[in-house]
Amino acid sequence: MEDFHKRFPDDDACLEQIKEQRFPQGITHCRKCLKSRKHYRVKGRTAYACETCGNHIFPLAGTIFEKTSTSLRLWFYAMYLMGSTRCGISAKQIQRETGVTYKCAWRIFHQIRKLMSEEELRLGGTGGGGVEADEAYFGGRRKNDSGRMLAGNKGHLTTVMGVLERKGRIVARVQPVSIAATSALVKEYVMPETMIFTDEGSAYNALPRLEGMGYEHKRINHSAKVYVAGEVHTNTIEGFWSLVKRGIGGVYHSVSAKYLQTYLNEYSFRYNRRDSGNLIFAALLERASETLSRKPSLQA
Repeated sequence: MEDFHKRFPDDDACLEQIKEQRFPQGITHCRKCLKSRKHYRVKGRTAYACETCGNHIFPLAGTIFEKTSTSLRLWFYAMYLMGSTRCGISAKQIQRETGVTYKCAWRIFHQIRKLMSEEELRLGGTGGGGVEADEAYFGGRRKNDSGRMLAGNKGHLTTVMGVLERKGRIVARVQPVSIAATSALVKEYVMPETMIFTDEGSAYNALPRLEGMGYEHKRINHSAKVYVAGEVHTNTIEGFWSLVKRGIGGVYHSVSAKYLQTYLNEYSFRYNRRDSGNLIFAALLERASETLSRKPSLQA
């Protein structure tokens, strides 16, 4: 925390960080000069001016900070907290610590979670320990409903599928639990020549057909109360589901189906960097400097 305060004592330091990540040393293409020029900070504005013609560039354009009226340092502090925690931090907590409104704090966290989406992952491959695939169900008990949930009575819950690389990364997606969806998820995120471990669920019945594409498949029979058979188990990914459910239940209490994917992105992002220590904050800063839209970052 002391390092954070020393590095980012005010909004100017935060803006300078974004500028350096997007335009190192302030050197970038000037639309008016049509050349790479040095740009200097414009006092009182979140802009930098070309040393020759005075044309402005805006480092925050196209990022999650664009047009924000909230202190940049507060944004950075929220990213620091989200990168440092293991089970998550609520918008109410940041509201209490900083004095902003709950609406503002919630929007900040929602925007930061957009940075945590990872679509480009490819798991497994030759020489690895294989991947585990499993489903999970999120949601509360139906109104006026009581007792244990009956088999097949899961229509009121949100279904999630996950593929986890042993000693590696995870991909978790809100999607139906079906044979077609499971096969599509595996083909999209798991490389061929990978061993896939699942339980006996019917959603994985089509995975043996993928063996012609280079995949292998082994199952553990949970219904027979067998949970580990040598290297065959799904305990690793079930541990991840446990982490997410306890985090949501203890910190956020409940999450709507509409935003569940963003929370899965948050937990997956941290899990995939669990050995990075405080470098998770640095990874978020790097992503925050990237343009999240096709809006131009240079403005005349």
